Amino acid sequence: MEVHGAAGGAAPAPAPAPAPARPLFGGALSAALPHSAADVSQLREIPDNQEVFAHAHTDQSLIVELVEYQGQVADQDAARYHFEDIAGSNQALEPGAFQVTSVVLLPKSELSLSDCSSAWMLTGTQRVSKFNEEARNTVTLHLGLFRLPQFSTEVLITFNDPQSISPDSSSAASAGTHREPWTVQDFQRLLQTLTLHNPGLFG
Repeated sequence: MEVHGAAGGAAPAPAPAPAPARPLFGGALSAALPHSAADVSQLREIPDNQEVFAHAHTDQSLIVELVEYQGQVADQDAARYHFEDIAGSNQALEPGAFQVTSVVLLPKSELSLSDCSSAWMLTGTQRVSKFNEEARNTVTLHLGLFRLPQFSTEVLITFNDPQSISPDSSSAASAGTHREPWTVQDFQRLLQTLTLHNPGLFG
């Protein structure tokens, strides 16, 4: 076999190292978060059932949230249920203000958190206002849901990815510097690497 370069051949460039797992909820959970994820709890108070991260250079954000298991909602409808709940919180429930574009069942074989009864990824859009401003921004929401009936809990992970920012919005000032925004692949990696270390987290 012909060898090019230095004796023995040049070693191939190493693949980029995967993002290390970040502890969540005091280490009870962990996941590989995307680059430039700043812990929002260092800036403002966050509810105990949430971990919130913001991209350092864009308006993207991630929320990892522990919510009560909704036993009355069928597995295939659960992600949409939470998506509409978020739309209500965002005052985006009027016709045309939100849309679900896909709901996908995540194979347990690809998940670290395989103790869930099912896991789902939903993608949709919502037209939301920030700080109760009148200007509305179009936000793509990627939502990951892990159902854990044995703990009466669901783990809800939301990736807010603003697509169209009104020039009248307070977000407009930071929208011009899209330095390596997070991707759907980053979010999928987070879902796949979410790991439970201490079930005592759920009480």
